[in-house]
Amino acid sequence: MEMSPMRNVKRDQKSSAGRSRRRVWKLKISLTWSAIKKAITGSFKPHYFHLSCGPGINQLSDLRIHQDSINAPPRAKKDPTKTLAALLLKPYSASDFIDYGDHMTPTKSPRENISTNWREIHGQQNWNGLLEPLHPSLRREIIKYGEFVEATYDAFDFDPLSEFCGSCRYNRHKIFEELGLTGNGYKVTKYIYAMSHVDVPKWFERSGLGRIWSKDSNWMGYVAASSDMETKRIGRRDIVVAWRGTVAPSEWFMDLKTKLDRLGPKNSRIKVQHGFLSIYKSKSEKTRYNKLSASEQVMEELNRLVNFFQGRGEEVSLTITGHSLGGALSLLNAYEAANTFPNLFISVISFGAPRVGNIFFKEKLSQLGVKTLRVVVKEDIVPQLPGIVFNKILRKLNPITERLNWVYRHVGVQLKIVQVISPYLKHDSDLSGSHNLELYLHLLDGYLSKKSKFRWNARRDIALVNKSSNMLIEELRIPEFWYQFPYKGLMLNKHGRWVKPGRLPEDVPSPFPTEASTHVSVISA
Repeated sequence: MEMSPMRNVKRDQKSSAGRSRRRVWKLKISLTWSAIKKAITGSFKPHYFHLSCGPGINQLSDLRIHQDSINAPPRAKKDPTKTLAALLLKPYSASDFIDYGDHMTPTKSPRENISTNWREIHGQQNWNGLLEPLHPSLRREIIKYGEFVEATYDAFDFDPLSEFCGSCRYNRHKIFEELGLTGNGYKVTKYIYAMSHVDVPKWFERSGLGRIWSKDSNWMGYVAASSDMETKRIGRRDIVVAWRGTVAPSEWFMDLKTKLDRLGPKNSRIKVQHGFLSIYKSKSEKTRYNKLSASEQVMEELNRLVNFFQGRGEEVSLTITGHSLGGALSLLNAYEAANTFPNLFISVISFGAPRVGNIFFKEKLSQLGVKTLRVVVKEDIVPQLPGIVFNKILRKLNPITERLNWVYRHVGVQLKIVQVISPYLKHDSDLSGSHNLELYLHLLDGYLSKKSKFRWNARRDIALVNKSSNMLIEELRIPEFWYQFPYKGLMLNKHGRWVKPGRLPEDVPSPFPTEASTHVSVISA
């Protein structure tokens, strides 16, 4: 049957319209795919977005990417491809913590050469212009030193059933290898021990079962030096002292005494907290590991390293770092080192550290040229100690009370971060969790500025937060307190018996340096 001319016209129109729509869709698909490739390769001009983060993973928004630059160019004009590109960048979920192979996101940001500006990064100008927003190079360096401190927890034998309780599980030649820190480019040269039977908080003491190794001493940290390769990257030979912090921070309330002791000669007005000074200065000839105090041990090694490297004509810096109690010991160490090496560049990077001394201690450290950066989480109560109530009352009475030599004062520049910036953390009040060093490092990795949300491209492994806490939101499905030895330290031997493994001879604590402790081993890596 013959078709009417009108129907042929309609058919031709439909065919033409269909072809037109196909061309439009092809063009859209082409443009979309181009936008995706550009978003992945970064070949298009950078767009500066902002990731809006809520208090939980369900409230995360994939709106915008925040720039990780100090001098950001003006915001780009509205681009129809923005939303599509942003969809490629989603927040972490439980599936991101399942191992799918080599394509998973790297856990560390790249470390650039800072040889020309390391002094500014370490506080020569008191970090002016580097904290708001937080300079990327400064962030990476702070996290590096924080990981050195975290090593003092990860390697510490907390087990009261262990005959080596209170010691380091590994010898100094392989501690970084065991803990995955070889990439930081430093070598440990000496371990530091401190006495535990002196008048210090109860959490510093071990149970009677753990006193086979030493009833008097605890491993408190180490001294390390940068390798040749790392020295080139950072522009000088860096000597690091890392101090371990508290075992149970919730016990600070009852056990931390507020008594101040004089530091220096009898006419000195400088005073510091009694317990911290006892830990740093106590020694006894009756002990094996503390015939020399922690102070004497660390200063002996610093004298050796500083004289050796300066004798080679190298520029040398000293970076002292610690968390909690370790932050307090860092300041006492810095005070002593600055008096011993008047021309040495000395900086302190502390995490969650309490107050240590009075106004005259603070002023003397400043006069000595010590640069101190205190990283503080707002929800953490330990930095408000000692004198959490008393100091707040006196602060309101300034300037009348600010010169009193029996009132505690913080030292240095503060970098304060609020816990709620992270969408991955529970925001319940938890003293122990808020004081946890891994939580500090997580927040630092995501911090940009006071007015910014969590950094979208933070790469540090989020699962680390729950190593020794329960602070991650349940949606991520990361086990709490997961960092522990398999089978709680027991092993199945060849006879089918479950036994406690013995330590290799080189891992048994020793107060004496080995023959491998040479300058060559420090600088050759």
